[in-house]
Amino acid sequence: MTTRTPEQHRRAILTMIGATFLWSIAGVFTRHLDHARSFEVTFWRSLFCALTLIVWFIASRGARPALVYVRSSGRAGLVSGLCWATMFTCFMIALTLTSTANTLIVNALSPLFATLLAWFALKTPVALRTWLAIAAAFAGMMLMFANQASTEGTALLGMLVAFGVPVASAINIVTLKHSGAHVDLAPAVLLGALLSAAVTLPLALPFAATAKDIALLATLGIFQLGIPCVMMVRAAEHLSAPEVALLGLLEVLMGPLWAWLGAGETPGAATVGGGAIVLVALAANELLANRFGARRSA
Repeated sequence: MTTRTPEQHRRAILTMIGATFLWSIAGVFTRHLDHARSFEVTFWRSLFCALTLIVWFIASRGARPALVYVRSSGRAGLVSGLCWATMFTCFMIALTLTSTANTLIVNALSPLFATLLAWFALKTPVALRTWLAIAAAFAGMMLMFANQASTEGTALLGMLVAFGVPVASAINIVTLKHSGAHVDLAPAVLLGALLSAAVTLPLALPFAATAKDIALLATLGIFQLGIPCVMMVRAAEHLSAPEVALLGLLEVLMGPLWAWLGAGETPGAATVGGGAIVLVALAANELLANRFGARRSA
């Protein structure tokens, strides 16, 4: 993280909150689609995200082709792009199978998955508070899974698909740490969007989306994915990892709220209870990590 002034820190927090707000609209927009489903939903969103990032690259870094930046990231950038493609694809498919709350709560496990994989693969020490957070989050997820297994098979499948997001995120982080590579996040996200669109295109045919569907998915690709990814890249330059993780949890709170207000999607009792356990565990772990980190640097 670069040296930051109080004003840069304040702006970074506001930028990250804005990005989180935009991320949180995915569920409510998806609930208003007419005919587009599963892979077609992913294709259109990823395509419009890629186009948005290409325009941003050209506008902010000159007229050189955007893929030049992707190639400059090397093998580490390719791995990162594959992970982003997995995250984009699994997230949207999960939203078409299960509730917004279920999807976002599973996605929020990314920091804990990364910690577990780093411990297993890189022998990175894990603090006791993190082990307690992992145990609590596991208990909360089991509560949610038990309820879904006894009610809707499709919803359970959606939660399983959603696990692709934290798994891919963890692989992305640990692989980059292991290689010692510094990958510019923006080209990796662009590559992920291009790969996601390319992989899901043949699976999306024949297209069933109406003009309304394409307009909604274009909105998601541009405003829910492309623009907030750029905002996150800029905010992360002046925020610590715990700060980014904590602010990112706002998506888990706002997403189900918009789905409830805008689409009448009410989370079940098990989702609310299990999700609360997961969120409290995550928030407590990140807050304590930030506090202990501040003490060590003092």
